[in-house]
Amino acid sequence: MRIVGSLRLITAFFAAAVSSVVGLRARHPRLVAAVATVVGLICTLALADFLFPPDMTKIRNVSPEVVDRQGVLLRAFLTRDGYWRMKTEARDVSPRYLAMLKAYEDKRFDDHFGVDPLAVGRAALQYFGAGHIVSGGSTLTMQVARLLEPPKHRSIATKFLQMIRAVQLEERYSKDEILSFYLTLAPFGGNLEGVRAASLSYFGKPASQIDLAQAALLVALPQSPVKQRPDRHAIAATKGRDKVLARMVETGVVTQSDAAVARREGVPFARQTMPLMAPHLAERLARTRPETRIVTTIDADLQGAVERLAAQEVRYAGDGATMSVLVIENRTRNVLAWLGGTNYWGKAGQVDLARRPRSPGSALKPFIYGIAFDDLILHPSSLMEDAPTNFGDYAPRDFSGDFQGDVTARDALRRSLNMPAVAVLESVGPLAFTLTLQNAGAHLAFPANDSSPSLPVALGGLGISPADVGMLYAGIADGGVARALRVVVGTPDAPQHRLFGAVAAYYLRDILDGVTLPEGWAMGEGLQRSRTIGFKTGTSYGFRDAWSAGFSNDYTVVVWVGRADGTPRPGRVGVDAAAPVLLKVFGLLPADRQPAPLPPAGAILTVNTDQLPPSLRYFRRESQAQIVRLTPVPPPSIAFPPSGTVVPLPPANARDKTIVLKADGGRAPLTWLVNGMLIGSFDRFQPALYLPQGEGNARITVVDSEGRSDTSQVRFKREH
Repeated sequence: MRIVGSLRLITAFFAAAVSSVVGLRARHPRLVAAVATVVGLICTLALADFLFPPDMTKIRNVSPEVVDRQGVLLRAFLTRDGYWRMKTEARDVSPRYLAMLKAYEDKRFDDHFGVDPLAVGRAALQYFGAGHIVSGGSTLTMQVARLLEPPKHRSIATKFLQMIRAVQLEERYSKDEILSFYLTLAPFGGNLEGVRAASLSYFGKPASQIDLAQAALLVALPQSPVKQRPDRHAIAATKGRDKVLARMVETGVVTQSDAAVARREGVPFARQTMPLMAPHLAERLARTRPETRIVTTIDADLQGAVERLAAQEVRYAGDGATMSVLVIENRTRNVLAWLGGTNYWGKAGQVDLARRPRSPGSALKPFIYGIAFDDLILHPSSLMEDAPTNFGDYAPRDFSGDFQGDVTARDALRRSLNMPAVAVLESVGPLAFTLTLQNAGAHLAFPANDSSPSLPVALGGLGISPADVGMLYAGIADGGVARALRVVVGTPDAPQHRLFGAVAAYYLRDILDGVTLPEGWAMGEGLQRSRTIGFKTGTSYGFRDAWSAGFSNDYTVVVWVGRADGTPRPGRVGVDAAAPVLLKVFGLLPADRQPAPLPPAGAILTVNTDQLPPSLRYFRRESQAQIVRLTPVPPPSIAFPPSGTVVPLPPANARDKTIVLKADGGRAPLTWLVNGMLIGSFDRFQPALYLPQGEGNARITVVDSEGRSDTSQVRFKREH
């Protein structure tokens, strides 16, 4: 602060000159007295400025705002004192409005020091001539001082105090900052303060997009915000606007023809609602984050399109349903659209259904299969039996009530068959399955009477939110790597959690890309067919929840449809109620830029079951236990190379550069993999040869015909 700096300088000067002053006083007492008086006045003013600075509390108490990634307002909130007071800077408003504001209110704003002597002199002459205050001679800076500390009475003393405050403001802040204070605090009627709030409320548009007539009205309103409020006093508002236009013509800011056109425009007769996009997300962020301006990853155009689509779709349903939709960018995990419900102001409408756990039905089946693929329990071409089966006291049935007999795992997942999914979960383990999802960041809700996860979780016997389902499906699209979703720009990348390996993720993509489209859905209807979409549907018990979740190369979309209170919707299933909406949402998205992933090393792309390793050709329940009981054979154990060792690579000039892999135990044939890449299947005593590609870490796995395995982590290193 420059005045406080002056105080320090004066103090230092007195300390240095005290000795000379003693001698000077004796020779020139009047001069010393005059200098002392001036310096004392300066010190007094500097001390007063230091002890009584302007109160900036009001300018800090602005409306919290949540904006999209381009700065478009999604939702704003009232201040603590009940006002729409939105922080506004010069770049936020129309340049024409700024030119008119300065020309009308303070044409020397850019040059004066807070007080305009010419304006003050003119006001003084008017006061002495009329005997009362005609004009205040206030600059924009003085008006800011008044807005920061509203006076109780209008008087000369009050005006003098505002002048002092104006000088203080000019000492502390730049002209742009002072202008921003005015644009933020100026009153516009009712609980509207600031140009942005007024423009949104009266015109339904940002202040940067207002036309000439609207700009003139906004210049006029702060002169008398109560008497000229357009939604209550339209005639007075029109007169005030036209007065500004006339002045602008006189000063040459506006042409006569432009002003004539502007005068023919009416004034708004009612206030409009403030923007309300992604209201559930905005409310949560405003409540939990300290910033007054929160920049989200949301795309406002897409968010608006999704909200309109969802509102239309639930009207078609006509049974009290609502909907939650999320759109996620796979590469960044940025959430581009977040719909927590379709009727925010309705009954229970402020509950964010995108974060509320609901039964997923079959929507989590792909992750059961993905873990089984990763554990080499299953391959997409493995044969499975879809037949009536009891799993202890649990006897699930397929949705259609029929059974398909022998099917491949690929078809079992595409057709969402229940028996195979439960059988695979039995082998994977319900606890291992749910822990994999939880470790990836999913929040699972289990029935209160269940002490631990059980087989019904395969068919929706748990709760999970649409947001977490989206997080998991984006992990499939990203090669099996899950990361938390990002909703605020600048948030660091979340830690990665592997759901399963790249090979398993590739298998799931291949399977889900081939899921049959909903009945009657035309291939080109609302969908860019240049995009390949893999998706899965789900329907919870009692038709309470209908789901569809899917992904393309660039995007992941999740749709949940149901009633907020969880009551059933008989006959409403995911493939009919949610999948068409998902496909329409994909139709709103730009074309994918990322190419489809190439098959990862180790992926067995054959669809012929006979070409699979024997252990993967047929999946049977209890088969492993029966074989173990008949002929006890210890599980395979890698004898060479042992885990944790450094394996020297053969010299560059060696004729044989292969490494011999050895295992003890296990039932033949033994299948070997290195870093997920299949080496081959070998008889018990047949050597397995591997040709390293160079130095580096390697994960060596051996699997016997019963599916038992062992793994060794080693490092290949060339000897120098």
